[in-house]
Amino acid sequence: MPIRVNSSGASIDEELLAGIRAVELPTIGHFLEIGFADAGIARVAGSGRLVGRAVTVRVVAPDSALVHRATELLEPGDVLVVDTGGDALHAPVGAVVATAVRARGAAGIVVDGPVTDRDALEGLGISIFARGTTALTTKLHALDAGGVNVPVVVGRIAVLPGFAVVGDRDGLVIADPRDLAAVLPRARQSDEQEPEKLRRLEAGIGLTELSAAGQRLRPLLAESGERAD
Repeated sequence: MPIRVNSSGASIDEELLAGIRAVELPTIGHFLEIGFADAGIARVAGSGRLVGRAVTVRVVAPDSALVHRATELLEPGDVLVVDTGGDALHAPVGAVVATAVRARGAAGIVVDGPVTDRDALEGLGISIFARGTTALTTKLHALDAGGVNVPVVVGRIAVLPGFAVVGDRDGLVIADPRDLAAVLPRARQSDEQEPEKLRRLEAGIGLTELSAAGQRLRPLLAESGERAD
């Protein structure tokens, strides 16, 4: 299949991005089930919260030519998301690609595979998520395969260009902005209530009483003969 280079997905509302930044990522995980990358993809450089719009790249061989092209389509705040086609050996991103990403004002990079030049990456100030590091790199073959701003699979999740990327040291989620917007009010409320929950736990309140787990377990415990206070 010939290569495809498409325009970027729709922009994400700045108010939504600000709302995502304001809640804890694990709190979103209380209410949203889809879009979470498997734990093999973790932050290897950068700090804080990564939030931005996905610009996707799919490569089908150890060929980084399309990754180079994709960097030129990035806009400020975007996240370069690279599907390596399952290649766990070659790094399509190193100091040169990451510097090109930063120069465009992008927020970070996600690679479903390894990266290289880790010392240099750590000094760039952008968030980079990957499956570890390697000294073996992709090459500039410019094969007639793959695409930019096409559907990809990263961390075992289907990703479309324009999806929202959210990551920190706890994990990574890449999802339709509408799905995140739907759970954001509950996530915000949960974060607001957490300090009081922690205070009550410190005061000796049982977790099942506090969390409503006791109410849900009560009929099951009654059936088993265990006392449910």
